[in-house]
Amino acid sequence: MVRILISLVFVFASLFVNAQKEIDSTFVDSNFLEDQFYIGVTYNFLVNKDDAINQRNLSYGLQGGFIKDIPLNKSRKLALGIGLGYALNNYYSNLRATETDSGIDYSILNNTGDYKRNKIESHVIEMPLEFRWRNATGADYKFWRIYAGIKLGYVLSTRSKYIGNIVRSSFYNNDTSSFQYGLSFSFGYNTFNIHMHYSLSNLFNDSTVLNGETITMKPLRVGLIFYIL
Repeated sequence: MVRILISLVFVFASLFVNAQKEIDSTFVDSNFLEDQFYIGVTYNFLVNKDDAINQRNLSYGLQGGFIKDIPLNKSRKLALGIGLGYALNNYYSNLRATETDSGIDYSILNNTGDYKRNKIESHVIEMPLEFRWRNATGADYKFWRIYAGIKLGYVLSTRSKYIGNIVRSSFYNNDTSSFQYGLSFSFGYNTFNIHMHYSLSNLFNDSTVLNGETITMKPLRVGLIFYIL
């Protein structure tokens, strides 16, 4: 008798699951919101830099956060996105920062291989503002998307790190711009989406110089971004 009851429970459970799947496949949520959480990984280029500055190793960035999706039309295929997130960005190059009693000096490392790593690492609170288009329906989670906008950033902290064969140094670097802003663009289908961000602000303050010239290089980040409901 117990076996019969257990068998009936499994039968009814399987029927309920199949019926629920059929309902879900045809149900269209007229109030759906899309892509409210995001995680991304990028390769960080340095553009508009001095010819003597070269990138080395893997300059990478990690980002993640939440975006409030605000639909603009009845089909909800057009929307605004306003969010808040966090980003960790690393820039490996031969531009060495050295902490001195009078401030921070900058110099170019030679290419003889007498050091292992040299980088600038920043931690940033970001606020993305996006105009969003997608051909989502609320029933299908695989769709095309194009998101474009701006991203504002506030730098929480920046560290300069140098690891040589003998000497090592690490210190907080206040020469980087505290407020950053740039253009962002994401497009793709389903899970994998290309993401690009070009900074309109310099990585360093206007008072930061190398050999008497202002360092005007800007970050360009290119990679993948993953959106989660």
